[in-house]
Amino acid sequence: MSVLQEPEDCFYESQGLRLHYADWGNAGAPLLILLHGGRDHCRSWDNIACSLRRHFHVIAPDLRGHGDSNWAKGSSYSLADNVYDLTHLASADHQTTIVAHSFGGMIALAYAGTYPERVSRLAVLDGVFLPSAPSTTIDERIRQWIAQLDKASKSKARGYRTIAEAAERMSAFNKRLTPELALHLARHAVKTNADGTYSWKYDPYQAARAPYRLSAEDYVALWMRISCPTLLLCGDESPLPNPAKTGLLDHFKQAELKIIKGAGHWLQHDEPDAVLDALRIFLGVQG
Repeated sequence: MSVLQEPEDCFYESQGLRLHYADWGNAGAPLLILLHGGRDHCRSWDNIACSLRRHFHVIAPDLRGHGDSNWAKGSSYSLADNVYDLTHLASADHQTTIVAHSFGGMIALAYAGTYPERVSRLAVLDGVFLPSAPSTTIDERIRQWIAQLDKASKSKARGYRTIAEAAERMSAFNKRLTPELALHLARHAVKTNADGTYSWKYDPYQAARAPYRLSAEDYVALWMRISCPTLLLCGDESPLPNPAKTGLLDHFKQAELKIIKGAGHWLQHDEPDAVLDALRIFLGVQG
């Protein structure tokens, strides 16, 4: 992977957390925010950011508990917490274009449904799904959540001897990654430990499933409020179901669905050219 330009490292504050974002410049252009998914980081967007920075002021945050952003105290990683962070990064006075992946897509959808007047266009990459209805009682869900937090507090971060070893772990998880891309992603995904080993930057507490999450009905209510043109990109080999076949597409006022062939969940890495072509058409830009 050839990075055309290194972005500037910037920071802002939200709920007392120092949150990081990468800024590719072109400040006078319309704002484009790129949101990564869970256990990922902002530099996962380098290819798309460098390709679109001629037309937009491109920024990509590290979600709380990820990348170079602070870890939250008290494991506050709910969707609503992340939407709050986004309100401090996006402009309240000017419309913003958002491209988001996976959990970042769910954040972007909730933001666009809460503030439909603030979003001009929204593209979601494999990030449209509804939580299943709880199969246990509320007391059981609270006990499970407490057990998850206790387990996270006692867990020891896995150490890697080299960044290349961490990249191999990424490649084992997604076999479509090229060695060059895997090494780039790993380089920005790990931190150096006191003993010289490397471990992932993301907070293990963010994986705990809190019992006070939004319901499926809440998500649908937000999606139906989205007023901007919306593009849903899905990989034909993704583990997530096709939104058209599950009826989820019907919850949007003006959404189009495009299936990317040969792509799994990380379609921006699996088929970058096809994803970028689809985004350029949707955003109305060339080159």
